[in-house]
Amino acid sequence: MSHQDIKPQDSLDKNLQVLPPKPVQGTPEASGQLDDLLALMARLRADCPWDKKQSNHSLIPYAIEEAYELGEAVQSDDDEDIKGELGDVLLQVVFHCQMYAEQGRFEMGDVITTLQEKLIRRHPHVFEAETLTDEAAVKERWDEIKLEEQQAREARGKLKRRLDNVKAGSALMQAQEVQKQASKLGFDWEGVAGAFEKLEEEISELKAELTEKSKFEIEANISDIEKELGDCMFALVNVARKLNLDAETATLTCVHKFKSRFGYIEEQLAAAGKLVEDSDITEMDALWDAAKRHERSL
Repeated sequence: MSHQDIKPQDSLDKNLQVLPPKPVQGTPEASGQLDDLLALMARLRADCPWDKKQSNHSLIPYAIEEAYELGEAVQSDDDEDIKGELGDVLLQVVFHCQMYAEQGRFEMGDVITTLQEKLIRRHPHVFEAETLTDEAAVKERWDEIKLEEQQAREARGKLKRRLDNVKAGSALMQAQEVQKQASKLGFDWEGVAGAFEKLEEEISELKAELTEKSKFEIEANISDIEKELGDCMFALVNVARKLNLDAETATLTCVHKFKSRFGYIEEQLAAAGKLVEDSDITEMDALWDAAKRHERSL
């Protein structure tokens, strides 16, 4: 069977009715079966206030977070942690599938079928007569097949825009990559000065959304404020790119520094027989400055 013979998922009969799984009744058992997991998710969507409130968009941060936590668990090589984090990633898949099924769009079986089709299509060296002898050849063929798939989508009128391939990594990583790709197409400033001006412009717009506004006004306008904040972060990433710095690395360095300094605060308070909860901002600020002096002395 050739991979061209596999029926693409988006050509399946759109008139087929998609029904979400039936919620499990009573108190379920942990059976290890996918159908039981889907029924459990349906029950949570029906009866849990938090789960009922979620949407596919509201779950995006959780999916990203769980992927990172899985990476950390694999690095730790602790089986219990790895099982737990793999389960958390699977939860995101199940949760999304449940909500899309509720919308009548598709269900878990469609997702699994799409994945199976892709794996078969992209491994002709396994399922067909093609012979690929090393990892580099496999990667090259994989990319060729992805290009064929894209050309097939375009032939059906689904234009692939230049930046649509940028979708992996954190928000900072994606921001820097789309800017890099846009720059290759001539959409960029010549130097860092233009990026700084844009950053200052975006910060001014964010300030305008917050200055002399009541708490009620801010809450009522929180969606626009979120967009302005995103613009500021995107512009700051552009500054990093123009300086040939990696925004993700710079941010991770800052996170590590913050965690280290706050840990110093906790250690010093513990040495005095106190908890962070027993301290106040004045004392913690003084210890923060001490942490910075301690760093410079190392």
